[in-house]
Amino acid sequence: MSDRIIPEATKRRMPIYYKYFKSQQEAGTKRVSSKSISDSLDIDSATIRRDFSYFGELGRKGYGYNIDSLVDFFSEQIFGKTVKKVAIIGVGNLGSALLRYNFGGNVSNSMQLVAGFDIDETVIGKTIGNCVVYNMDELNHIVKEKNINIAILTVPKESAEEAKIAIENAGIHGIMNFAPVKLTGHEGLVIHDVDITLELQSLCFNMKLSRGE
Repeated sequence: MSDRIIPEATKRRMPIYYKYFKSQQEAGTKRVSSKSISDSLDIDSATIRRDFSYFGELGRKGYGYNIDSLVDFFSEQIFGKTVKKVAIIGVGNLGSALLRYNFGGNVSNSMQLVAGFDIDETVIGKTIGNCVVYNMDELNHIVKEKNINIAILTVPKESAEEAKIAIENAGIHGIMNFAPVKLTGHEGLVIHDVDITLELQSLCFNMKLSRGE
């Protein structure tokens, strides 16, 4: 997939497709049409076909798409061939909640939450969910020991940059950043910022539009 230029909008829809196909597989569905996908996800059929065209021939005209094949295909495209190991950096209220949630058990074959890290002595050494909370001083060692690929950053704004540098130095390649600050990293580090305030503002705006205000 690295040799193809895929639009950002298509990249954002990839997990949506995967989640839908996974749910259909669990429901026992064997194949699905682009119209069924469109009706379920509220994405027009032309967009779906265009998205899929970036990856070659995924279905057959008049037959539709094989669910098992699509689940396998999108799983490999999103996660690769190896299980992604994830750590929570900052085990406060949000970090603790994410450790307990542990992806809701939805992607256990593709991603595993394996550790938490903090500097607070009152939480270090505790087991939350299925994960031990380690001291940040142990980050480099535990990252190598558990082969951690991704960090979810849930620290206060003033601690985010220092934590990001520690994550970079530990050799982690991806950060999901919940801290309310924009972070940048070296070329090999991918950072995805999640700003809950912006998402709520977007929700408010869409609510206003839906009421015709």
